[in-house]
Amino acid sequence: MSHGSSPTPLTACTSGPLTGTIRVPGDKSISHRALMFGALAVGHSTVKGLLESEDVLATAAAMRAVGAKIEKDADGTYHIDGIGLGSLLEPEGVIDFGNAGTGVRLTMGIFGTHDIAATFVGDASLSNRPMGRVLDPLRQMGTSVVARSGDRLPASIRGAKQPLPLTYRVPMPSAQVKSAVLLAGLNAPGITTVIEPIPTRDHTEKMLAGFGAEISVTLNEAGERVIKLKGQPELKPQDLDVPGDPSSAGFPIVAALIVPGSDVTIENVLLNEHRTGLITTLIEMGGNIEILNRRDASGEEVGDIRVRASQLKGITVPAVRAPSMIDEYPVLAVAAAFAEGDTFMPGLDELRVKESDRLAAVARGLEANGIPCIEGEDCLTVTGGANNIGNGTVVTHLDHRIAMSFLVLGMAAHKPVTVDDGAVIATSFPTFTGLFSGMGADIRNSSSEAA
Repeated sequence: MSHGSSPTPLTACTSGPLTGTIRVPGDKSISHRALMFGALAVGHSTVKGLLESEDVLATAAAMRAVGAKIEKDADGTYHIDGIGLGSLLEPEGVIDFGNAGTGVRLTMGIFGTHDIAATFVGDASLSNRPMGRVLDPLRQMGTSVVARSGDRLPASIRGAKQPLPLTYRVPMPSAQVKSAVLLAGLNAPGITTVIEPIPTRDHTEKMLAGFGAEISVTLNEAGERVIKLKGQPELKPQDLDVPGDPSSAGFPIVAALIVPGSDVTIENVLLNEHRTGLITTLIEMGGNIEILNRRDASGEEVGDIRVRASQLKGITVPAVRAPSMIDEYPVLAVAAAFAEGDTFMPGLDELRVKESDRLAAVARGLEANGIPCIEGEDCLTVTGGANNIGNGTVVTHLDHRIAMSFLVLGMAAHKPVTVDDGAVIATSFPTFTGLFSGMGADIRNSSSEAA
């Protein structure tokens, strides 16, 4: 896992035009959920295109620990023999999620309404992330919790013997919290209701319906999403094909926009309306981005994205868009460094509690490379067009998105940009370096220089 590996500094140097047709790894959110729902269904499910990152493989290990059989065949297809709701075995050892915030929070939801005990651990980054936002509603459903102060990992839970259905208003825009409550509601009798004032990615709702759960999504008088789930269904196995991760696609998209002369096509990318905020924003900034070959895959819209180098302009990004692109703000900040004028990004309070304090990490990384920026409590302003940028070393704080974003910066900067640890990239995008090198980028292992 990433928390046990040695740091690997990487340096990105100014690149010539990036070209080619590529595919990014499978969507991380859908990959996590495919493993979980396959494990909870009765029968045999298959998953093609699964993201084989450390995060997702940690979820696979957790599902195996409670009795699911998960195997990979020669062509890369995963086969899952599920155990069914209510039939989870108690895991024998601790459940180690490494850096996987999505994996640990959603699994807590599943385990929280099963009569089993489990202990969750993670790396240094995950151990400092807040779990109370998930553990609080689970306590209301009958889950017992013993955790480190501030509801942080390590944490041990004892699932409810007689779980209670819950009506829960999500206090912050978080697909993880919403999903954890819905997953807990799967094994609770009656109707579990989640009220979502601000819409977030809806993969859980779509996949629950696909696996045969009785779920409805309506709007109340206040315009809030109201999700109702009938508990204790028999989930039916499915055959899934995971599309490319739009968060991962953000890195080649931004790189192609800011490296002069670039022309890159990214095939088979998820285009769920709750995941395309970055693309919308970059088009508003003047990015030459075309969506080609839109189609349906396993109930999700996918398509191919062609990106050509563009002169960007600074804009104000609507705060309401933040939930649809919260993971993409670091690489958006890199794009903003090459835009004309100021780019103002409000509504970023959730960035304070990601794999790192991403808002601070982005600001420090920009400053280290000579890019003017102003960090607010929940906002960031980046001034583009600075001369002679680069030549800095960025502290990643064990955050894969910080590492990848600033390597993209180095591809278009005047001087090389180094990140202190590229090993963390395996958390979500293990093929990152090879894929970019194939397009013409110059990324070097700088361990020897750093030693």
